[in-house]
Amino acid sequence: MTTQSKIAPLLILLSLSLNSFSFASHAESHSQENQSHQNHSQNHHHQMQMAKSPLTEAGNDVFGTIQEVIAKLNADPNTDWNKVNIEALRSHLVDMYEMTINVNIISQKPVKNGLRVKMQAIGNRASAALKRVFSAHPMMLEQETGWKMSVEMNNNEYTLTITSNKLEDVDKIRGLGYIGLMAYGNHHQPHHWSMAKGSNPHSHH
Repeated sequence: MTTQSKIAPLLILLSLSLNSFSFASHAESHSQENQSHQNHSQNHHHQMQMAKSPLTEAGNDVFGTIQEVIAKLNADPNTDWNKVNIEALRSHLVDMYEMTINVNIISQKPVKNGLRVKMQAIGNRASAALKRVFSAHPMMLEQETGWKMSVEMNNNEYTLTITSNKLEDVDKIRGLGYIGLMAYGNHHQPHHWSMAKGSNPHSHH
């Protein structure tokens, strides 16, 4: 075999190898471009979803309230972040959850000029929450409505008696019942705001 005939197959193999390398490099480059474009599209889609989400709630009500408070604090140039206490607000909101969910209403019966409620806390956490809530709520309710709320505790059983001197309010009190009377009024939001900003509206109780 001549030298020329030996070289020819080598040239063919070299050409094939170069073509394969060029094709592989082009394919890899094209794959990287596609991946980059895909990542950009995903990021853009994620940003668009965040910007155009139809949702308004951030999660559960405690989380949503805290997020709203933080947004208001951020928007207020006079916010003193050295005094801000979001943890105090969270603890209070957990108390509100406990006294809403983890209670057993034994009875709700009409009495003269009002309503008597017998109830129990379900668990130690709810029992502690009720003590804190009942230390402040009766006074706030009376300030807003003039209604009297007395609270008695006997062996982890609470007796609430709510009355009014205004006969036109008696049916409202009875209709509201325990949870309605606890939620009644407009003092909750100002108190939550005060807590978040570092003052404790219940500190004098």
